[in-house]
Amino acid sequence: MELRDAHAVVTGASRGIGRALVDVLLDRDARVSLVARDADALDRIVADVGTERAAAFACDLGDAAAIDGLVERIEAARGPVDVLINNAGIDHTGAFTAMTAAELRTIVGVNLVATAELCRQVVPAMTARGRGHLVNVSSIGGSLASAGLVAYCATKAGVNQLTAGLRAELKGTGIGTTLVEIGPVATTMMDDVRAYAPTAASVRRLERAGLSPELDPHEVATAMAAAVTTGRRHLRLPRRQAPVSMIAEAPRRIGEWLTLGLDPRAT
Repeated sequence: MELRDAHAVVTGASRGIGRALVDVLLDRDARVSLVARDADALDRIVADVGTERAAAFACDLGDAAAIDGLVERIEAARGPVDVLINNAGIDHTGAFTAMTAAELRTIVGVNLVATAELCRQVVPAMTARGRGHLVNVSSIGGSLASAGLVAYCATKAGVNQLTAGLRAELKGTGIGTTLVEIGPVATTMMDDVRAYAPTAASVRRLERAGLSPELDPHEVATAMAAAVTTGRRHLRLPRRQAPVSMIAEAPRRIGEWLTLGLDPRAT
């Protein structure tokens, strides 16, 4: 999909990869709607980049009531959404049983439920227009589970399966999908990971094997924009970790091959 003059919605836009995405998309002459919980941070970004091509929509993606009708509100203010980038995500590093019930609900809500719900909201209008693109940001953790990141890895595995199902269901509609599976990124999440000994040990083993270099958020954002432009269905970074997710992807690909030619909307 051509990004010039496209309307892109970016969740988790106040920092990290999301913040980098705002700059990359604006550099490609897209219009960007920024979604995150921190209203003040979003307002500062919009003030920096200009109100003509960017707008802020503060929303706590862990709050189901706040998400309800979010796409409708964005489209009422900014026009049809051409690209939805579900980038927002949170982690919880530590023993699974040390999580509270509220923490578990929040990580599942933000990482998986909000991603699915925003796709559900945006797809009908995209289908009616016969064009659009969905980008769901996952993690190598969706394929490679780690001690200390049980809930996080489970939600990212769900995002992987969600995207595969959407790809099958949206076949022939003109809507593209991109699943982004990334390794460690130079953000505050890595500080949390290294603070918990079992997870830190796993990271060190991957680093010693040369499989886990920390990624630059701007480089990731640039690759994501290119994936939208080219219609790439998978983006795996760093490339040296790609075989892990490709092996995990194999059963889903086999399933696609087995059902090729079937109408995914048939009952």
